[in-house]
Amino acid sequence: MTAGSGLLHIETPPESLVKSGGLFHGLQLWVNLPASDKMIAPKYQDIRAGNVKLLSTADGGALLRVIAGELDGHQGPGATHTPITMIHASINPGAQITLPWRSDFNALAYGLAGNGSAGAEHRPFHRGQAVVFGDGDSITLRADEKQDSRDNNFEVVLLGGLPIREPVAHYGPFVMNSHRELQQAMEDFQAGRLGTIPADEN
Repeated sequence: MTAGSGLLHIETPPESLVKSGGLFHGLQLWVNLPASDKMIAPKYQDIRAGNVKLLSTADGGALLRVIAGELDGHQGPGATHTPITMIHASINPGAQITLPWRSDFNALAYGLAGNGSAGAEHRPFHRGQAVVFGDGDSITLRADEKQDSRDNNFEVVLLGGLPIREPVAHYGPFVMNSHRELQQAMEDFQAGRLGTIPADEN
């Protein structure tokens, strides 16, 4: 979703999961827009599992889903306003991956499930933790040989992009470049200029 000039939205789990019960991951990432794009028209992209670019490491030790940006020439379906790469990696127990990464990008990894390590130094991290990588042109992740009983693999989201290097001002759900722009965004919201959520007709 691109908030742009503003919209109202609600995130809900899939109806089938609500009815049947079970575990799912909800991950909300806020990516800043450059000042020149802050007020573009809002839009939404529906990227489903069948649309992502699926890759495997040469040894079959990991499945990589390229959601946005590109990995080693393979393009994901997500459209972004600044260069960004987002990947969901499923790494088998004991497997290690080293992925090429643009040296001008920042990079972080977030553990969705399981246990493993990051970097050539094999720094441990696991479910619910994030790792921020330093400068370099590759990212290394390794899954522990033994995962806990609830996780088959080390599940990791990789995210990075070209830094915007602009001032950031934020308040509640609003992210702008200055306090004056924040004030305008709040006034727009209070005046109903961010749109409305249609009533559920079911």
